[in-house]
Amino acid sequence: MKKNVLASLVLATTLTLGALTGCGDAAPAETTQTTETTEAASEAQAEAPATADSGDKKITVGATPVPHAEILDNIVKEVLAEDGWELETVVFSDYVLPNTSLEQGELDANYFQTLGYMNQQNQDAGLHLTAVAGIHIEPMGIYSQKYKALSELPDGATIGIPNDPDNGARGLDLLVQKGLLVSKGDFGTDPSYTEDTLSKDKDANPHGYVITPLEAANLPLSLPDLDAATINGNYALEAGLPAEYPALDIETFDDETTVKRTNFLVVKEGNESSEKTQALIKALQSDKVQKYIDDTYKGAVITSFIDAQ
Repeated sequence: MKKNVLASLVLATTLTLGALTGCGDAAPAETTQTTETTEAASEAQAEAPATADSGDKKITVGATPVPHAEILDNIVKEVLAEDGWELETVVFSDYVLPNTSLEQGELDANYFQTLGYMNQQNQDAGLHLTAVAGIHIEPMGIYSQKYKALSELPDGATIGIPNDPDNGARGLDLLVQKGLLVSKGDFGTDPSYTEDTLSKDKDANPHGYVITPLEAANLPLSLPDLDAATINGNYALEAGLPAEYPALDIETFDDETTVKRTNFLVVKEGNESSEKTQALIKALQSDKVQKYIDDTYKGAVITSFIDAQ
């Protein structure tokens, strides 16, 4: 169901400005671009296609590799072709160039970021970008290679969480949300209340789970040594976890966190109603894209079709 978020777009400036993207809220993992991708980016920059409609049927979209470029190349291109559009996906390995390239008119749109990150970039870099449609969320999930249900986790099980403050808190919130913890105790508010304290806090942690903070990107690699772990969607996808070890459970969202975690299609101000933008919105929010996301990512990516106009 689409939600109108005009008010949320204004509210978004008060959200945590460091929140990002399709890649959860963690800093981007290093991604090596192929020669073909690098050449495509260079060609896009050299040709600098105009963002305004000029009668051509080619749409150039910047995206990060997983899952954004996959969604564009594997299904959106097909849906656009049904209406006579040609899609070129330019893959970026960082979160800065897709926005500066869009600002400079080298792209028609980009698809990789949350409102919080876009607002931060507009403010910090003097950009003029606007979100036009919400597409998906990459929820954090609880994964395990040893157990197939949360109810199977034994007392004293070792559970990994990300070690950075934002995603660590998100991981603990997920454990509370799913009933594994009763609360976080004073974790994150009292410096003396550590993960070791939480592990021994019978009120907050009645099952005595051993909470183990690790680098977010390394949690999939550490999963064989853990009983379970809370893992960001992008890292789970890169490790192939949803296909081999589907999440035991994933985050649920209220209205505010839905908007905060959604990855949006973004264009330069003034192009919100252009023919190309409207074609992209229609394709990205189509039933075929929803089915592709559901079938391909098995809960590691969920659709969040929000009307931002």
